[in-house]
Amino acid sequence: MSRTLILHPSAKINLTLHVGSKRDDGYHDLRTLLQSITLNDTLTFSARRGPFSLASRTPGVPSDRTNLVWRAAEALWAALGRTGDPRDAHIKLDKAIPTQAGLGGGSADAAAALVGLNKLWGARLSRRVLMRLGAQLGSDVPFFLQGGTALGIGRGEELYPVDDVERMGVVIIKPSFGVSTADAYGWLDADRASENRNREPEFLDPSVSDMVEVGWPSGPLALSNDLMGPVAMRHPAVFEMVQACLGVGAIGAQMTGSGSAVFGLFPESVASKAARQLKRPDWLVLVARTQSRREAARRMGL
Repeated sequence: MSRTLILHPSAKINLTLHVGSKRDDGYHDLRTLLQSITLNDTLTFSARRGPFSLASRTPGVPSDRTNLVWRAAEALWAALGRTGDPRDAHIKLDKAIPTQAGLGGGSADAAAALVGLNKLWGARLSRRVLMRLGAQLGSDVPFFLQGGTALGIGRGEELYPVDDVERMGVVIIKPSFGVSTADAYGWLDADRASENRNREPEFLDPSVSDMVEVGWPSGPLALSNDLMGPVAMRHPAVFEMVQACLGVGAIGAQMTGSGSAVFGLFPESVASKAARQLKRPDWLVLVARTQSRREAARRMGL
C-alpha cells in the first residue's frame, strides 16, 4: 500500500425521520431513510512514525480527542489489541460538510478514519467489523460504511439497504446557526409532553412535506422529519428555507436530521440555477446530487 491514502466521505440527508418513544438507554427509537449525496469531506492519511496526529484548518473543528476522527483511531487501535495511544499515522481533515447541520459530517469522517487507518495499519478488518466499531462511535457512523439509500432503525445504526433512489439534484441550505442533536430531541420531548401526549405508540405521525417520485415501483415517497416542527418553532428560518426551496421549483424540501440545514430535491439539470436563486447573505447554499451505494463506497475506498 502507498504511504498516503485519500478518502472522500459523503454527506447524508434524511429523506424520512420518524422518532418514536425514548428508550431506557436515553436514545429514541427511530425509523429513517438515509441517502448519500455528493457533498464530501476529504481525509488524507499519511504513515508517520510517532504519536497519532490530526490536523484541520477549518475554524471550530477540533484536532484533539474531542474529534470523532481521533476517537475512531482510538477505537480501532484498541480493537486491534494494541496498547497505549494510537501511533504511526497522521490525518489531514479538509471540511466541506457544514457542522451542526444534520448532514452527518462528523460521523462520515469517523467512518472514513476507520477505513483509512484499517488500511494504513495493515489490519484488514472486514467492513462488518468496522460497522460494529462505528456503531460505538455514533448512530450514523455505520451508514457511511455502506452509503446509497438505506433504512435505519433502532438508534439508526441497524441498517437495511434498499434500492437506490433515482438520481436527483440536491440543494442544501445551511443557515448561520447550528442545532445540536441533543437540543433537537430535547425540544421534541418537551413539545410532546406539553401537548399531553401520554400515549406511547411506536411512532407518532410524522410532519409530511411532499410526495416525491424516487423511481420505486411502490410509488412516491413522503418526505418527513418529526424533528423539523420542534426545531422550526425555535428557529423559524427553517420553515422559511423549506418554503424558499419549494418557491423556486423543488419537487420536495425538508430539514435533514436534527438540522439546521434543509434540502431541496430538484431535477439535476436545474439544481444549480435554483441554488443561484436561493443565495442570501446569511445562507450557505450548496449544490450536490443523490449518490448510489456503489459511488459512495468507491469514494470511501471500500
